[in-house]
Parts: sequence; structure tokens; C-alpha cells
Amino acid sequence: MKNVWEKYLRGPLFLYFEIYFAATILNSLIYLGKGVFEDPSGNWHELDRAVLVAIAVVAYALIKYVKINNFFVKVITVYVPTLLLVLLYVFLRGLTAELASTAYRDVFINYTAGFIFVTIVVLVVNIIRRKAKKD
Repeated sequence: MKNVWEKYLRGPLFLYFEIYFAATILNSLIYLGKGVFEDPSGNWHELDRAVLVAIAVVAYALIKYVKINNFFVKVITVYVPTLLLVLLYVFLRGLTAELASTAYRDVFINYTAGFIFVTIVVLVVNIIRRKAKKD
């Protein structure tokens, strides 16, 4: 069990908490900068952020740990189902509250941009590690 914790769970869980913490602090600072002292969306907004960050961390863990030799096939294999999961969450959230008219577009752009950024970081780290092993 300790090996599973060290190899698969520890990194993604810490990443989840770091991203969630940073996103929450940044969101609060933006609201305060605009003169809004209470989050107008309340607790639902926090839960939405928690779910979406969890999906993003699962995507990161899948890219990192799934064994597919072709990196770009791996990326597409992870991107499509996780994007569909994000869109499903937005749909389900729309059943409990009115969504913005651009909700699907916004979540698509934000998720895709974040996914591309993380993919580039993972790709660069993999290239550096391969070069270090060769030397």
C-alpha cells in the first residue's frame, strides 16, 4: 500500500490541493480587487472549482502514469474523455442553477488551455529526463 501511495497517489493529491488552494486565493483576490467582499456564487462555486480541479488532476495523472508509447496518442486518449467529463459536469450543474450563455464555451476554452499547458510541461519534463538518462 505504501508503494501505491508513493507511486500513484501522493503526487496527484498534493497537486490537487496546491491547485485548489492557488485557484481559491486568486479568485478571492480578484473579487476583493473588484470591491466584492463576498463570493456571489457562494458554496456552489467552491464545489464547482473542487470538481473541475479534481478532473484536471486525474487528467494529469493519466498522462503521467498511463503506458502508451506515442505521447500524442496518449494525450488525445486522456483529453477527450476528461473534456467530456467536464462538459457533463457543466450540464449537470445546469440542472441545479442557471448557466451563463457562454458556460460551455468558457469551460471548453479554459479546460483546453490548461490541458495544453500541463501537456507541454509534462512533455518538457519527459524530454529532460530522457536526455539525463542518456548522459
